[in-house]
Amino acid sequence: MSIVNGLHFRNLQGDIYGGLTAAVVALPLALAMGVSSGAGPIAGVYGAICVGFFAALFGGTPSQVSGPTGPMTVVMAMIFTQYTAMFPDNPAQGAALAFTVVMLGGLFQIGLGLLRVGKFIELVPHPVISGFMSGIGIIIILLQIGPLLGLDSPARPLLAMQAIPDFISRLQPDATTLGLITLVIVYAVPTLLPKFNKLIPAPLLALLVGTLTLLLLLPDSNAPILGDIPTGIPTIQFPAFDLHLLPGMIKSALTLAALGAIDSLLTSLVADNITHTHHKSDRELVGQGIGNTIAGLFGGLPGAGATMRTVVNIKAGGKTPISGALHALILLAIILGAGSIASHIPKAVLAGILIKVGTDIIDWDYFKRIRHVPISGIIKMLVVLLLTVFVDLITAVATGMVMASLLFMKEMVDLQLQNINTITDPDRTETPLSADEKAIMKAAKGDILLYHLAGPMSFGAAKEMSRRLAQFDHYRALVLDLSDVPRVDYTSSRAIDDMIYDAQSTGRQVFLVGGRPQVYHMLEKQGVLDRLENGHRHNDRLNALRHAANNINSNNQST
Repeated sequence: MSIVNGLHFRNLQGDIYGGLTAAVVALPLALAMGVSSGAGPIAGVYGAICVGFFAALFGGTPSQVSGPTGPMTVVMAMIFTQYTAMFPDNPAQGAALAFTVVMLGGLFQIGLGLLRVGKFIELVPHPVISGFMSGIGIIIILLQIGPLLGLDSPARPLLAMQAIPDFISRLQPDATTLGLITLVIVYAVPTLLPKFNKLIPAPLLALLVGTLTLLLLLPDSNAPILGDIPTGIPTIQFPAFDLHLLPGMIKSALTLAALGAIDSLLTSLVADNITHTHHKSDRELVGQGIGNTIAGLFGGLPGAGATMRTVVNIKAGGKTPISGALHALILLAIILGAGSIASHIPKAVLAGILIKVGTDIIDWDYFKRIRHVPISGIIKMLVVLLLTVFVDLITAVATGMVMASLLFMKEMVDLQLQNINTITDPDRTETPLSADEKAIMKAAKGDILLYHLAGPMSFGAAKEMSRRLAQFDHYRALVLDLSDVPRVDYTSSRAIDDMIYDAQSTGRQVFLVGGRPQVYHMLEKQGVLDRLENGHRHNDRLNALRHAANNINSNNQST
């Protein structure tokens, strides 16, 4: 296995242009997400550099460009606010703990990749992903309304939403003007001037126009700006631990790891669709984990595969890890030489750019199709969306997965129950019977109950299996047909045991038909087969029916 997945030099020109274009798009987004996280604009750029470079080298999606994303930034903002608030007299200690969480999250991602759990991300249902992503988009929008109007915003979405009337009443005119200009550019340019947008991406254009407007037309403005931005190579942030806080740090790190895995692999699927290739999920998780571990070590934001930057890279010609790594190196060069220029960027401009990011994250396609979506899917999506916005991300995803699992189980049980047939009249059944089998059943005149099961039997159907049999009283022999059952679990095996016991306790004879090796093994292991009389196990249904009919006739003659 090669060290760098998909590396070759046959597309060097396309990779160079793709990396350059992706860096141009990434710079304003990284600055904006750094500000939004509370860790500062330079943290966003450091995150884009570290995650972008190392995920490209060690990841499993050659054309993917990684860096801070909306969902990861939202979680990091909560983490950073939580730990810095714990140490008001020593914010550096809180920041060190927050970046330690980023390192732990990266290590957990490496572990997920090594444990080969990447494929399980594909099991998350679309309504859960849709609600989750839309919730993230709404959070970003709510948290940026205050900065768009020149004011600081609360860290929690609910408080930010409640503060909107106050924001409007106290808005800073110059900042609001710059914010509105930004919104016009980021929304209008891609639609009205698509060719120009390819030349100069709308976020970068908004950054340039907004900053120049402030410097040239509003030189005495009080609109908030980024201020001093550190330049040079970042210093190492050594891990910091507090035993009392360690459980919470681990929980936050697992949140970052799980979210980053979902975010990255969804972007990998997008890249696959565009390039007609197949990514390596587990390798991608390892690469993202290495990138996030190093990002935390250098005080950078956590990141993931970034959909917009990946698409821009591919459209510009990037196909190999060279483009993703080059995008990170270009960002490093920019920050080493342009820190003083970036310090004049208005926060309102970055807020406007992030609002566009938020609206792009919302799953509008799902809402467009909502009239044709099953009601269960709509409920799952809305529950996950609301929990994401007003509770927390892990609770939202966990609740969505539990709901999806329960609904899926209900659907599977319904299918299993459709394959259960209780037959006393051979002319009134969907189970195909041979002419000889029908003749035996008709001659028995209801004294033989054929209980036919088909498909895998699970715990969900066990109760109904017993209940349906209990509805029949006027039979003398039970033929339990398991020939079409590929497997049974412990609970359903106990239900079969109960059915045999109940029938035998009322003087009825029980005959077992079929049973594949896995089924017989489970029934034998649970002692179910021990209840049957010798010779009452048959591989063929016709023989079992004949045996049951002969026993009934023998009993009739003896009486």
